[in-house]
Amino acid sequence: MIPTFVIFLREGIEASMIVAILLSYLDRINQRERFRDVYLGVIAAFVLIVVGGVGAYFLIKQYDGSKVQTYFETTTYIIAAGFLTWMTFWMHKHARTMAKELQERSDVALTKGTRLGLGVLSFQAVGREGLETMVFTLAIVFASERQAQTPVHGNLLLVGAALGLGVALLLAFLMYRLGTKVNLKIFFRVLGIVLMFFAAGLLADAVENLQQLGWLSIGTHVMWNSSGTITESSNIGDVLHSMLGYADHPTVLQGVVYVAYVVVSVTTFIAMGRAPHRARPQTRLS
Repeated sequence: MIPTFVIFLREGIEASMIVAILLSYLDRINQRERFRDVYLGVIAAFVLIVVGGVGAYFLIKQYDGSKVQTYFETTTYIIAAGFLTWMTFWMHKHARTMAKELQERSDVALTKGTRLGLGVLSFQAVGREGLETMVFTLAIVFASERQAQTPVHGNLLLVGAALGLGVALLLAFLMYRLGTKVNLKIFFRVLGIVLMFFAAGLLADAVENLQQLGWLSIGTHVMWNSSGTITESSNIGDVLHSMLGYADHPTVLQGVVYVAYVVVSVTTFIAMGRAPHRARPQTRLS
């Protein structure tokens, strides 16, 4: 529940923040009649992502228990970890100029006079976040299903996703009402660090799969076995696994990959946050 809540909260806020900035800007320049274009782009992206995500899940489930499913899951873990890292650093870099860039791209769409421009702009924004969310969710579901096979567990993942999205939409409404006055820098900084621990856990899961497939034969020695105290299949073990990448019998390579990723990514992210911002000339986006 917690992982899906955090993922949908973070991705929902980023996507809805973009939409809120667009709507707030259109309202400010008396172009409220163009709201429909933005909404259509959002709906199209949402439908595409939901259909694609559900289709991908059932496609992979057809190979349940086979090596093919392990291949899919491992690929999903690696892609999700890459997305998490990329989007966290991207948002940190572009947060200061996002509103201005969106307003400039909106001006271009309005100048061209076509109703398609704003729809495509919102479709791209929501579609990108939706694609990332779909990959993250699939990775979380696959990792969780290995620990708990009960329907209740799956329902909790859905509840977490719904709550995260609900909070994100509420914040989006506040952002629309307040325009661009809301400063989410601290929010994205804290949540970015949390998501890096998610990514580290996914990479450790990928290493575990690769070792089970026999593709990685190094670092297979088990460092410890804490299954007698906290198993990954228990409620607290599943939360620790999803949040921090906890494993009750991790291999040496899993530990090395986990620690190396956390140290490098978190240190770099914090260092970027402390670096003085240098004003750069803004280029017009088209």
